[in-house]
Amino acid sequence: MTISMQSAKDSLYASPLGEINAFAFDETVVKVFPDMIQRSVPGYNTIISAIGLLAARFAKEDSVCYDLGCSLGAATLAMHQQITAKNCRIFAVDCSAAMVEQCRQNLAVASGGGAEIEILCADVRDIAISNASVVVLNFTLQFIPLADRQAFLTTIYQGLLPGGILILSEKLAFDDVRQQALQIDMHHLFKKAQGYSELEISQKRSALENVLIPETFAAHQQRLKAAGFASAEVWFQYFNFASMIALK
Repeated sequence: MTISMQSAKDSLYASPLGEINAFAFDETVVKVFPDMIQRSVPGYNTIISAIGLLAARFAKEDSVCYDLGCSLGAATLAMHQQITAKNCRIFAVDCSAAMVEQCRQNLAVASGGGAEIEILCADVRDIAISNASVVVLNFTLQFIPLADRQAFLTTIYQGLLPGGILILSEKLAFDDVRQQALQIDMHHLFKKAQGYSELEISQKRSALENVLIPETFAAHQQRLKAAGFASAEVWFQYFNFASMIALK
């Protein structure tokens, strides 16, 4: 079963804004979010599909799968469709009330078969992770303050069952100056190819400044290993967007 998550076209930054407010996952973003993320994140559909496949591979009977920062429920739905382990539940969590409300509507028809879904409106840092076989952070960690990231990942690790998996998707930064410039330029070219204008790209970038804070893969890998994970590697990358697998 596939649930349509079509939305209005994202034109939030198409006109000149006198003052650019910090980006927030509010009602205006929710209305255009599916279009926004498809046109802004290279390889997004591939990542969502793979999350479902990985969840099917790692979900254990009588365990819990977490989609932390679930937005409108795309990863949750992918897991629900693929997981066959008996008595497996999915907790979908997001701190945006507007996102959660729309997520509930999107997933209301996701009944029968698959894993049971529970949708929560809460700060992902406040969720007690336990009996987890799969945890998904799909472009979520980058919005959490740097000072909180290590403790958050350690909590996730401690709540995972032996052999559990963390799927971590993030926008990446690069230490090498030329690589950083190239990756940013290629991402902007990608967005232009999706129909965004120079003005939209510039204003969106200003809105995300100090809200979305990317890090290098090396920083992510070091933090994951410090949390206790046995290994952490990139399984997918498209320009400066990547998805990683961390194994307990």
